[in-house]
Amino acid sequence: MRIKKLNVGGEGLNRFFGPLEAKIMDILWSSDGMKIKEVQSILNQESPISVNAVMTVMNRLESKGHLTKVQTGAGRTQAAQFSTVQSREQFLSEQTKAVSQGLIQEFGSLVVSHMIDALDDVDQETIARLERKLSEIKRGKKE
Repeated sequence: MRIKKLNVGGEGLNRFFGPLEAKIMDILWSSDGMKIKEVQSILNQESPISVNAVMTVMNRLESKGHLTKVQTGAGRTQAAQFSTVQSREQFLSEQTKAVSQGLIQEFGSLVVSHMIDALDDVDQETIARLERKLSEIKRGKKE
């Protein structure tokens, strides 16, 4: 699933989600699945929030494809158990790949130039991967 809006000014998950969505996703990524009231209880420790607000956001995340919902129990004891569709790592990998590919397709060499300028802050393993990739590209163009 691809995020439709990117908040360039946001930080971390807030680039991809609204503030409450990001908190809920964080909570669910650290669990095997939870009910709405369990998530609300955790959020309530930080600041008061209604069950209805949490339910609305969790159902919205499910309709966007980020969560799955399984009904448990029956009658008055029925409750929905929510789980994430992807791990945090899978989500971030997929989203950052889509964003970087979109930027390169739309703005080409300008984006690559800015990425090159940002390499000062990158670890040595990433630099080594970049060097290997550049070598592969150069070999491919010679043939």
